[in-house]
Parts: sequence; structure tokens; C-alpha cells
Amino acid sequence: MNSKKILLTGASSGIGKALLHELFQEGHHIVASSRTIEGKIQEKDHLWTKNADVSRPEQIDDLFQFAQEKLGHIDIYIGNAGYSYYEKIENPDWQKIQSIFETNVYSVIYGAEKMKALNNDRPFQVICTASAMSYFSLPGYALYCSTKAALRGFADSYRYELGPGQYFQMVYPIATRTDFFKHEKEAPMPWPSQSPEKVAKKIVKGIKNKKNHIYPSFLFWIMKHIIPVSFKVYAKIEYRKLKKISQ
Repeated sequence: MNSKKILLTGASSGIGKALLHELFQEGHHIVASSRTIEGKIQEKDHLWTKNADVSRPEQIDDLFQFAQEKLGHIDIYIGNAGYSYYEKIENPDWQKIQSIFETNVYSVIYGAEKMKALNNDRPFQVICTASAMSYFSLPGYALYCSTKAALRGFADSYRYELGPGQYFQMVYPIATRTDFFKHEKEAPMPWPSQSPEKVAKKIVKGIKNKKNHIYPSFLFWIMKHIIPVSFKVYAKIEYRKLKKISQ
């Protein structure tokens, strides 16, 4: 992959931070963003940072404009920003539903639409950090799973509308050892898990090979294709954990 002009969201921690490191080491020109990235990531030659809340469309517009000013054009948009809840849903909360969909789903779809509008027939790539839970949902993550499944549905359809050399690539990490499980103290670490560094390396490889579906875990790929019934058993085990926490 020759030097590319890349816009990356969710770049201040976890998978995004590891991915930023991998891409910068390869010599790409990058605009890195998160809600609070300025001051956390040092700007360098060919690396710029900008605070942006991707749940707000006007801030996405500002971010794309900033990226165009710094990069000239955008070859690759990586929609990595997102978050999760771990909970047993017991009360209706419209704001919570809206908030997680705005960040996890709307921002990625809107970013993909902007990439198409800005590039027209020019080749480009959109990469979305989804989750293994796009395929198999786990108790305690109902809202999160629904956002990732929504993205998979969008991607499977939207690819038909793209032109030659234009890609919408989905990444399906298993549980990743990031700060989420530190903040959600009651959330058990699902098994198996990976480091964000390993996930980032797999994403870069998938970008280079223009894979529509990127599976950082070979074990998950096997389980997805060969023994999906096992996930039903696993989900029941996870529900018992959630039930204990909720009591």
C-alpha cells in the first residue's frame, strides 16, 4: 500500500490508537480524531489531530473539511469510534438508544456517504470497526449488538451501489483488551480476547488486500463458519453471569 491519505476516528485509545501507530509507521498521511484527542496524541509531520464528537453531523462535516485541508483528499476513512454498555435492560431510555446509535451507526454511514460524495467515481475505502457480535449477540450487550448488526446490514447492501475500486470493509474483532472492561467493572471479559495491537495489524493487512470482511481472530472465523451452534451455549453461560450481577 503506497502512502495514503487517511481519516481515522476513535484514535485516542484502544484499537484506534494501535491502528494509528501501525498506519503512521508505514508512512501514511493521517488525520486522527476522537472527542478528546488533542493533547493526547502528539502531532508530527503527516499526522494531524482534531477533537470531534462524531455523534453530531456538524462536527463530522467540520472534521472532513479539516481533513481535506490537511490531506488534499481522503483515500481511506476508518470509522472506528464507538462504545458499548454492559447491562440488563429494565427501563425504557430513548436517549440512551439514540446516543449509541448516533455514535456507532449514524456516524459511520454518514461518513461513508460523504466519502462517496467527495470522491465520486474515484477509488476509495471505508473501513468500519464492527464486532464479532455483529453475527452473534451476547447477553448484556443488546444495544451494542444491535448497532453492529445494523452496520453489517448496511454494508452488505451498500456495496452494490459502489463503483469500481470503491470498498466498504467491515472488521469483526472478538473481545479486545481495551479500557472498556476497566470502566465497566462488572463486565466480565468475554472469551476469547485479543490485544488491540493484534487487531490493528490484521486491519492494516485487510486494508491492503481490500477484504470486504476482516476477521482479526482466526478462531472466531472457524467458529462462525463451522460451529455456530456453540454460540447459543456460550450465550446461555454469559446470561448466567449477567443475571448474577443484576440480582
